[in-house]
Amino acid sequence: MTAGADEEQSGLTALARGLSAPKGFVDASLAAPAPGTIRLLGGIPAPEALPAEAIGRAAAQLWQDPDAAIASLQYSPPRGSDALRDWIAKREGVDPSRIVVTNGGMHGLALAVLTVVERGATVAVDDPVFPGFLWALEVSTTRTLPVPVVADGLDVEYLARRLATGARIAAAYTVPDFHNPAQVSLSAPKRHALIELAERYGFYVIVDNPYRELRFGGQDQGVEVFNQSDRAIHVNTFTKTLGPGWRVGWLVLPDHLVEPVIRLRNRLDVHTSSVTQAMIERLLTDDAQWFDRIVRSATALYRERAGVLVDALREQLPGALDIVAPEGGLFLWPRLTDDAVDPAALFQRAAAHGVIYQPGKYFAADPLRRSSARHLRFAYSDRTPEELREAVRRLALAF
Repeated sequence: MTAGADEEQSGLTALARGLSAPKGFVDASLAAPAPGTIRLLGGIPAPEALPAEAIGRAAAQLWQDPDAAIASLQYSPPRGSDALRDWIAKREGVDPSRIVVTNGGMHGLALAVLTVVERGATVAVDDPVFPGFLWALEVSTTRTLPVPVVADGLDVEYLARRLATGARIAAAYTVPDFHNPAQVSLSAPKRHALIELAERYGFYVIVDNPYRELRFGGQDQGVEVFNQSDRAIHVNTFTKTLGPGWRVGWLVLPDHLVEPVIRLRNRLDVHTSSVTQAMIERLLTDDAQWFDRIVRSATALYRERAGVLVDALREQLPGALDIVAPEGGLFLWPRLTDDAVDPAALFQRAAAHGVIYQPGKYFAADPLRRSSARHLRFAYSDRTPEELREAVRRLALAF
């Protein structure tokens, strides 16, 4: 480090100094690709799935209503607006008093961590894991207990064995529906078993559920066990359904955590934008069936695109990848079947042929457990069927 860099660091808090610049995952997502490159990178809603016209109408109606417009330009309660919380609570099957509206899912994760994870505590995490949670976790700790994600979600039996032999955690983090990146869903028996472990050992379960609405196959495993538990913090967002630009999500909290979360956010962001809450309220409440129609339209689109991607991979790369067709969400997590194929070299060749994706190594919670490195994460949501077929053609050339 240069002298100038030392001087810059000297004025920072230990927390700010310790935050590492995200590498790999973010670099691949945000780096400018070569012209014509097909990006299979992020869990981005399809442009066709976003209700831009309806949003425009709701915005116009808001500004044409003087009283509502002025109210939307004022402060909002830190819990969120009553009408929006009522709508969310009805959908979640809980009392509105347990809902706190957040500035998107990442904000909800950060609030959860700051509320229940002491500095230096250990948190059990999915392996592979959504890297964004590890960034949110850094505000409190970098100590993790990686828990493998298997065909039916987080390996709860593995976690139970570790706890039984002395491991102690403040929280366990998982994406239960259409896992990012592993695409699987946590089975209903495992959901109950995870909550039972939390109640027995006194930790919290941080349930990150942004893809829950995007089911196009299989059977819903339910969220009641999370929403009925005093040991679960359920995090959700409108990011994957109405668009990430809103930055509006929510927490379903146990009663005893509501006031601590509110006290915490009063020292941080105070409240979610009153304007965006007012617009979303109109969209959701003027027509009780509107949101469900938006979700149905989106999931039909993602079903088609997932099918196109899976079929193209099986046709053009037979036997090269172990593929399980997704039942929802935005990702495919195939595994390289030939150990002679170097994932890093394959990624470089694929990029040279004009297709980029997320290498599995970016999602490893345990660097010593190398299974993630044999996987590739393909995001299909914002690519057309034609682009997906062409992406696979280019990937086949890389092989």
